[in-house]
Amino acid sequence: VLLQASGGGLVQAGGSLRLSCAASGSDLSFSDMGWYRQAPGKQREWVATFTRGGDTYYADSVKGRFTISGDAAKNTVDLQMNSLKPDDTGVYYCKGGYGFSAYWGQGTLVTVSS
Repeated sequence: VLLQASGGGLVQAGGSLRLSCAASGSDLSFSDMGWYRQAPGKQREWVATFTRGGDTYYADSVKGRFTISGDAAKNTVDLQMNSLKPDDTGVYYCKGGYGFSAYWGQGTLVTVSS
């Protein structure tokens, strides 16, 4: 399974970006898809999750600013990021969950300048 993330870039604080992720190469239907991020020198952290049932979950640090959406049938997930802050800078990874397995994309860099 290949997960391809896109949409990262450089944006000023207060701006917006939209990340997209699509899976290919398998007939798996993920039970959930989500986004994680890793800032320089820090551990990877969870950002948001979208379940096949349509439920969404967010880390407190992004609640109210980020919106996750997806299409479970197509194994795609997007992350709309508004009111970006410099602390949101990092490499964003999408993840697909299937049972006890996790499939990761290659990451896309988001840089928020102050």
